[in-house]
Order: sequence, then structure tokens, then C-alpha cells
Amino acid sequence: MGSGLLLQPSGLAALRSLGLLDPALALGARVERLDGRDLNGRRPMNMSYGAWRPGGFGLGIHRASLFGLLHDATRAEGIEIRTGAEVTGFDRLESPSLTDAVGRAHGPFDLVVVADGSASQLRGLLRPRSRAPLYPWGAVWANARDLDGRFSGALHQRYDRASTMVGVLPIGAGPDGARDLVSVFWSLPRSQMDDFFAGDLTGWQARVLVIWPETEPLLAQFAGPLDFSRATYRDVSVGRWSAGAFVLIGDAAHGTSPQLGQGANLGLVDAVELGLRVEAPEHLARYQRSRRGQTAPYQLMSRALTPLFQSHGWLGPAVRRWLFAPLAQAPALRRVAAHVLTGVFRLGPTPEELRPD
Repeated sequence: MGSGLLLQPSGLAALRSLGLLDPALALGARVERLDGRDLNGRRPMNMSYGAWRPGGFGLGIHRASLFGLLHDATRAEGIEIRTGAEVTGFDRLESPSLTDAVGRAHGPFDLVVVADGSASQLRGLLRPRSRAPLYPWGAVWANARDLDGRFSGALHQRYDRASTMVGVLPIGAGPDGARDLVSVFWSLPRSQMDDFFAGDLTGWQARVLVIWPETEPLLAQFAGPLDFSRATYRDVSVGRWSAGAFVLIGDAAHGTSPQLGQGANLGLVDAVELGLRVEAPEHLARYQRSRRGQTAPYQLMSRALTPLFQSHGWLGPAVRRWLFAPLAQAPALRRVAAHVLTGVFRLGPTPEELRPD
């Protein structure tokens, strides 16, 4: 289910370490730059992966395609997968057994990896003082076919101040085999989402066409609001990720807004590095110290950037215009920005297995 993800070089390095890079490249679509423009034609977002490294690129991919790769690889390893077992509790922190929603017990386990997303149900039981408030803004997403390749090669965005953002991300193949797919996303406050899904898509399509006439072939493929999925985001603050034999990873540990497009990448690197560093629960503190060198800066930067792209008023777009335009023009600053964009920024050493080619 869902729509598109942008895998950065950091996420692609994680897939390579799992032996899954080539099938991912076959399913996804190369993204070589970010092109964001406002209604006056200014380009507050104009970044190329080539500024990081010649030939560098990201990969747009359907969520279901990425899930399928990971799921099939897990099954190929002979790992047991139990479905229909929503974990709702546990009996103790050390060598725990887990309880599901219908009262069945599973375990005991040496290690429990809690990877149930930013709205994690177990996080509050493990870390009662954790916080995960919803961001006031979210997005709606839908997929369409870009038959003439008009939007290939780049993540495209159009802005009307910071209160309106529409974007198109190439994602390659879908789970049904359809090719040349793109994800179309529209930013809006959470308080307006119900009205979007209850309303008439015609008015929304007309509004988008005023902002971005070139999207007409994509918009014409949507029959109604139910073609879209809603996405909401949480600002997750946990403190220590582990307790006893439990460890939080991915958005359950450090979810934030999508403004830097790093959520899936950080989660993939979390999982790979967990396998590299942890052989027993006593290694979990060392694992978190290593991961904090990457996750903490990206959480901080995402929090700072969110008001520049999703907010009301004039201040956000003004800061965005005066901040990102110089980044796009000054070679030294452009390289720094590209280093952040690619997901490889990290305080401390990167394991050799996770270094991009």
C-alpha cells in the first residue's frame, strides 16, 4: 500500500549490503536532482546529486516494491513470519514473551526489535516519557503514469508560499507491473484532510493546474479523492531507544517530518547496523550511540526545515527563498547541501558496509 519513497545513497548502500540493490534499481526510477520552484519562477530548491559525487543519484520506488524485496529476501532466508499477530504487550523486559491482541503468547525472545512506525503502540509501554505529537501538516498521495517521461529524472515541486506545495516523484514500477509511475503529492493541514476526501476533486484539480499546468496529463488520471492516500507525520522524541531486550528502530525511535526525505533511509540503515553491531541485548547502548551520530542531526534539520515548506504566513517562504537560493548557487555550500541531501551526513565513522560506492 502507499505511494512513493525516495531512497538516498545512504539507503541504497544499505540495500547493497543486503544484496538487494540490483533488484531495487530494476524496480525504481533514478532521481538525479531536486527541482523546486515558486510561482514567480524562482528555484529555492535546486540541488543535483552530482554536486555530491559525479554520477550520484537517488531512487524513487513504490513502497510496495521495497516491501516486496525485503519480504521475499526474509522468506528466502527461512525466517518464520507470523501474520495476524498484533503485538500489544509483554510480560517482562528481559527474555520477554509477547502478547498479541487476542491474548496469545509468543516467545520468549532474546531480542525484540520494535519497528512499528511513528505511531508505535509499544513505544509508550517501553519508554513512558517518550513524546510523538502529530505535525499539524500532512499530505495526500496518489500514483499516475508519466507516459511521455515529462517528469523523469527529478523530484519536482511547486510552491505557493509555504501553505501550498505539490510535487511529482518518479517511482518506476508498481506492484501490479505498471511502469513509468510517478507519485503525485499535495501538502495540506491535517484539519483539512477530511474535507479533501469528502469533496469534489474537480476544484482541487483546477487549483493545481493554475499552479502547475504541466501536470494536466497526470491529474486527468484521477477519478476522485479515494484514489489518494493520506500521510501524517509525528515528531518522535524517545531518549534511550532500548529497555532490557527491546530496541526501537526506524520511525518508532526517531520519526520526523518528511522534509529531508530521510525516513526510509534512516530505517534501512538502522536495521543493517543493528545486524552489524548487536549480538546480545548488552550491545544495544553502543548501537544507539553510533546511530545517534546520524539520526539526531537529521531530526534536528527536519524540524527546522518543516515551517519553511509547510506553514501559513510569509516568514517560512521568505527564509526559504533567502536560505536555499544561495545554497543552490554557491559551489561550496551546494556541496554541503548535497552531502546532507544524500543521507550520508554523520557525526562519527560510517561502517564500511554502509559506505556508498
